[in-house]
Amino acid sequence: MADYPADYSADYPDYPYEGPEAPAPSGRRAASLANWAGAAVSLALVVGVGVWGYDLLMRDVNGIPVVQAMDGPMRVAPEDPGGSTADHQGLAVNAVAGTGTAEGGADRLLLAPQGIGLSDEDIPQSRLAEAQRNADRIEPAVLSSDASGEGLSDDLAEGGEVDPIQALADQIAANAKPLSDLDGEDGEGELVASVTGAAPAGALIRSLRPSTRPGDLLNQPVALAPAEPEAVGPEEISPDTLPAGTRLAQLGAYVSADVAREEWQRFSARFGEFMDGKDRVIEKASSGGRTFYRLRAAGFDDLADARRFCAAFVAENADCIPVTTR
Repeated sequence: MADYPADYSADYPDYPYEGPEAPAPSGRRAASLANWAGAAVSLALVVGVGVWGYDLLMRDVNGIPVVQAMDGPMRVAPEDPGGSTADHQGLAVNAVAGTGTAEGGADRLLLAPQGIGLSDEDIPQSRLAEAQRNADRIEPAVLSSDASGEGLSDDLAEGGEVDPIQALADQIAANAKPLSDLDGEDGEGELVASVTGAAPAGALIRSLRPSTRPGDLLNQPVALAPAEPEAVGPEEISPDTLPAGTRLAQLGAYVSADVAREEWQRFSARFGEFMDGKDRVIEKASSGGRTFYRLRAAGFDDLADARRFCAAFVAENADCIPVTTR
C-alpha cells in the first residue's frame, strides 16, 4: 500500500455538504400510511367487539323480558254454540259425578226412563229350535156343525174390530153358489172338519171349488215365435274392387289364403265385439321372390276408426297396422 504523509489532512481541508438532501422514496411513505391505517382499524375493531360483548352480557344479566297482554279475555264462549242437546241432561244424579256432591232438593221429581226389556221373541238359543218347529207345524181348524158364513160375519160385527181381508173373504163365501159334483167323483173335495169344539172367528166352513177349464183352449193354435236368423259369416272382398283411399287394418301376412282365413276365424273368436261388422280382405303380394297373402279388415269410417280398432288389438299383444289403399 502507499504511505500517506502525516499532514495529509492539513493539505486537504474538509468540505461540508451544503446542498439539498435527496427526498425519501414515495413507496415507503405509502406503506407507512397503510400500516398506521390498519393498526387504527384493528384497534377500533377490538374496541367495538369488546363493547358489544359487554352490552350483550349485561343485557342477559339485567334484562327482563316483558310480554304485553292482549285486551279482553283469551277465550269467549259463543252465544249459540249449535249442535244438539245430549240426552239425560239436568238430572240430579249427574251432579254427583260432575261436582262430587249432591244437589239440593228439587221442586219436581221425574223418574228415569224405563229401560228396554226383552220381547216375547227374545228367547234363549236352546229353545229357539223348538219354537221354530212349533211355528212350522199346522194345526187343523176346529169347526162347529152349525157354522155358516152369515154367522161368522155377525160374530165379527159384534166383536168390534173387523179384518178387511177376512171381511172380503166372508163376502165372497156368502155370495158364492155351490157347484154340483162332477161325474165319477166320490166327494173327495169335501172339507174334513172336526166338530169337537167351537170354530174360531174368521174360519171358512167350506172351500170354494174353482171353475172348470174351458175345453176350447186345447183346440186353439199356438203361435210359434219366428226362428232367429242364423249368423252370417264375414264377407270376403276382393282387393281389386276397393277404391283408392279405403281405410283398412292389416292383421298379418301368411303363406296361403287358407291360413289367412283360419287366422281370421281365430281373431273373430278372440275379438268378437271388435270384428263384428268387419269384412275380410285377402291380398296377394310378393317381395324378394317370395309370395305371401295379407289379411286385412275393411269397414272403417275413417282413419281414426281404424286406429282405434288397431289400438284394441295392440293392447292384447296382437299385430295390427292401419293402412290406406292406393
